[in-house]
Amino acid sequence: MAKGKADIAIEEKVQLVPEGSVTTPQGFAAGGLHCGIRKRKLDLGWVYSEFPAQAAAVYTTNLFQAPPLKVTQASIAEENKLQGVVVNSGVANSCTGDQGLQDAYEMRRLFADKMGIPEHYAAVVSTGLIGEPLPMQKIDQGIKVFDAQENQGANRFESAILTTDTKEKAVAVQMEIDGKTVSIGGAAKGSGMIDPNMATMLSFITTDANVEQQALSKALKDITNKSFNMITVDGDTSTNDMVLVMANGASNNQQLNESHPEWSVFLGGLKIVSEMLAKEIARDGEGATKLIEVQVEGAETNQAAQMISKAIISSNLVKTAVHGADANWGRIITAIGYSKQNLDPDQVSILIGAIPVVKNGVPVSFDEEEAKAYLQKDEVTIFASVGDGQGSATAWGCDLSYEYVRINASYRT
Repeated sequence: MAKGKADIAIEEKVQLVPEGSVTTPQGFAAGGLHCGIRKRKLDLGWVYSEFPAQAAAVYTTNLFQAPPLKVTQASIAEENKLQGVVVNSGVANSCTGDQGLQDAYEMRRLFADKMGIPEHYAAVVSTGLIGEPLPMQKIDQGIKVFDAQENQGANRFESAILTTDTKEKAVAVQMEIDGKTVSIGGAAKGSGMIDPNMATMLSFITTDANVEQQALSKALKDITNKSFNMITVDGDTSTNDMVLVMANGASNNQQLNESHPEWSVFLGGLKIVSEMLAKEIARDGEGATKLIEVQVEGAETNQAAQMISKAIISSNLVKTAVHGADANWGRIITAIGYSKQNLDPDQVSILIGAIPVVKNGVPVSFDEEEAKAYLQKDEVTIFASVGDGQGSATAWGCDLSYEYVRINASYRT
């Protein structure tokens, strides 16, 4: 799906920062340590801003929202500002009743006291096993040594937030706005229980841009719908997770909002960070060996294209076919058919990579060995044209492997 000239022009103004992170923007620090929640891995991390930052977040759609999410929502509701976030992995503090809520508020208090900030300037996040109480004594002891030199560094934060992930996920970009260098950085975790609509992922985005809070909140929601909400691993939506953005204004640009002449440049940077993190989450799906990208065009609306692309990327039959390098286009066309979108089957065409396999609803003769070789690559693109409409969308996911079953058959043990 070709990008428009405007999109390309904006992206050319945004530069990736080698080894960028949540601390690339001015005024941000981060770290992580092992406090004993997990056996050996880092399990307690934090991000801190020197200055109060405009804050916005989107949350899981699961009805069983865990206590940490409720506490974070309460914090942001006070002034729409945050100055830090504390995250533990290993225990989700979900389905833990009144005690879980008290523990989440206590975790917030301990962190705020340590950082010397008002309690409502602190966000709290937990991820891991559902139904287990937080080991508050271990968390208390860990927070007390946040400032130790050996615990500093964005890489330690990136590691501390992981659960079944196999690797850290981080990115940063820079652009010029009002003659100032503006940076946007991000870190994420997510590997299993991933489905569109803000499922089991944590993503933390920092920026030193001066941004109006309402504009920031709207931008995050819009971009999340095109990035984090367009990935899936296994169709499960968790109880805990969110995308959180903090903008501390340290770059001293003129305040950004929709009327600023360079607003589109900032949006372009935020989109790139969000999309790259989303793709890394999909790539690192539990047991995954391949990143799958599904591009859909020709739908009646963008929303219709989103639903079609989600149907394809969510299909276990498509995912297993990709894992086995089997160009079984019938599974793709079946997913399009049950997406419940208005389309004419006789106008549907499908390509696997650059290889046409269906044209106008009818199979096309293709080289099976060529298709198999393509499907054996680490990244696979499926393209579907479903009509002559203006709607288009892209979704990301991963293959479904034997390893996924092994991981999730013994998650608690």
